[in-house]
Amino acid sequence: MHGKLVALPSLLDIFAFFCIIRIGMATMTKLRLENRLKVARAEKNISQEELANLAGVTRQTISSIETYQYIPSALLAFLLAKKLEKPVDELFFLEGDE
Repeated sequence: MHGKLVALPSLLDIFAFFCIIRIGMATMTKLRLENRLKVARAEKNISQEELANLAGVTRQTISSIETYQYIPSALLAFLLAKKLEKPVDELFFLEGDE
C-alpha cells in the first residue's frame, strides 16, 4: 500500500451500522403503499387492459398493483396518475405507523 494507512471499521462500528439498518427496516415494514387505482379506473370507466395500453405496461402489471402484489416505480406511479388525470398522491399513499 506504499505507506498509506487505511482505517478499518471496528466491531463496534459494524454493530452500530447493522443496528441502524435494522431499526430503519423495522420502521419501513410498518408502512405500506396503498393505492386507489381500481377506484380511479372505475371513475373513468377504463378497464385494466385499457389503462395498461395507455401506460405501456401489461394488464397483469395493473392487476398486480391493484392487488398489492407489485409496488410500481415512481415513474410508473406518475405515469398512471397522468393517464387517469389524478394527482399522484390521490392514487398512491402511505398507510401504517411511521
